[in-house]
Amino acid sequence: MRIGPWLVIRGLIFGNLIVILLTSVLSANASTPALEIQASAGQAVSVVEDSAPPAAPQEAQPVVEQSPAENAPQPVGCQVSPAFPESVRQWCGVISRMAQAEGVPADLIAAVIWQESGGDPGAISRSGAIGLMQVMPRDGHAASFACVNGPCFSGRPHSDQLRDPEFNVEYGTQMLARLFERHGNLRDALKAYGPMDRGYTYADRVLALFHQYGQ
Repeated sequence: MRIGPWLVIRGLIFGNLIVILLTSVLSANASTPALEIQASAGQAVSVVEDSAPPAAPQEAQPVVEQSPAENAPQPVGCQVSPAFPESVRQWCGVISRMAQAEGVPADLIAAVIWQESGGDPGAISRSGAIGLMQVMPRDGHAASFACVNGPCFSGRPHSDQLRDPEFNVEYGTQMLARLFERHGNLRDALKAYGPMDRGYTYADRVLALFHQYGQ
């Protein structure tokens, strides 16, 4: 009678051990697929990120060549001798441009400016000549000069126009170029350009500056 209950107790203990072992094995097997799924999911995300297609390159924009505007003035280098004072050389741009346009030596224009105004764009003579190249206008005091056919300077620009330095140099250089065409030499052209009562004195002074300081 004592052996029977003990055997039953041992059987129960042995049975419980078997159940515990089976439960542990089943739990371990059940957790393995979950880890594999997590690993696969992580690998899948990594693959998606690595294999994402690169951003499409932006379409190249066609290069459009810009053609210079017709009749646009081209830059001109300074053609005035560095021996001239800075008061004259400061107008090098318009002097060089007009020298090229009219075929007049830049240093000759610079010599006229030095003789006439010293490079001062606001210079006005007692006779009424205005600006860098001392051009007589059609109005003001200059209007009182009478010639055979009427006022001597009726065809000239107004004073306001000649106060503009660039316009003054442009107009004065054009005058000098026309006088050279008419007379055929610089000395007579300068005589006609200068004051009427100076004869060749004015021309010789300008030519002396031109030869002494010009290139």
